[in-house]
Amino acid sequence: MNMTKVGQNDSGQAALETAIIGNSPAIRQLREMIRRVARSNASVMLCGPSGSGKELVARAIHDEGIRAGHAFSAINCGAIPADLIESELFGHEKGSFTGATARRIGHFEASEGGTLFLDEIGDMRFDMQVKLLRVLEDRTIVRVGSSEARRVDVRVISATHQDLGAAIADGKFREDLFFRLGVVVLQVPSLADRVEDIPALIRHFQSRMPADAKCRFDEAALALLLRHDWPGNVRELRNFVERASVLHGGETLGADDVALLLNPTAPRPAAPTTTAGTEDVLLHAAPKTPAPGRPIDLKREIETIELEQIHVALDLADGIISEAARLLTLKRTTLIEKMRKYGVHQQAA
Repeated sequence: MNMTKVGQNDSGQAALETAIIGNSPAIRQLREMIRRVARSNASVMLCGPSGSGKELVARAIHDEGIRAGHAFSAINCGAIPADLIESELFGHEKGSFTGATARRIGHFEASEGGTLFLDEIGDMRFDMQVKLLRVLEDRTIVRVGSSEARRVDVRVISATHQDLGAAIADGKFREDLFFRLGVVVLQVPSLADRVEDIPALIRHFQSRMPADAKCRFDEAALALLLRHDWPGNVRELRNFVERASVLHGGETLGADDVALLLNPTAPRPAAPTTTAGTEDVLLHAAPKTPAPGRPIDLKREIETIELEQIHVALDLADGIISEAARLLTLKRTTLIEKMRKYGVHQQAA
């Protein structure tokens, strides 16, 4: 019996270390806190900068807990139009408002028995904060256009990169909702606070790449990566690794190569010395030239460049799809379709 328990614990520990990459003191402490809070049903608030991996932490808490066999649902409160957030959370009845052509089940009902992750909770409008507080207190929801209260059993994990203390002082966020959401508050470290994890993270991001797409970094290049301030955090590193694989797959990169890849919006040395505006800063990757006697897959090359441009635009827009679409001169719906095509997931954490 004891051997079985040890085996299960070892398996759970391995799963968590696979989900939350790194061995820095900050990450070891975070994994220990995840194990502790996963044992309860308490509401958890994750605080940390954008791109630090708050949604991964939320999913790890879910996967480590007693609700692991049920649904995990994530919603970005800042990415949904204000007039639709109530319907997204609580659902609506047919005909309850213009465009409500059918009944819709909201995220609370869809997450029954599981976990609902509310990302960027600090962006939620004030009147919705009141309704969310009532749901958390009563454990019931009412669909838009209905008067029937429905009980829900959902664990809520929320996240924000904002200073909610300042928002509360300014009257923009309810203090009672903060205390209800943040029974436990976890700080997710920035990448700058755990730079020793960068080599492990690079290996993780490269693990699913073909062998000829993986880059290597010499000692000077790695030193530069460790000195970089990483304002976009783990999301920026992930996009850097993908950008490197697109432009330099199979090569060993030096410090100069890394410097250019870290600042893809900077003018290239061979380019005219003009100052680029925000709309003109997206990287224009040089097309590959076919080797003698070797064909080039033009469709794949075009898709690769398009994917890279999407990642760069999302970096510049801090994960906000509408702003990234503007930078790419695309309709928001067109960008969403392309993101689905390439498997790009919006990660505002």
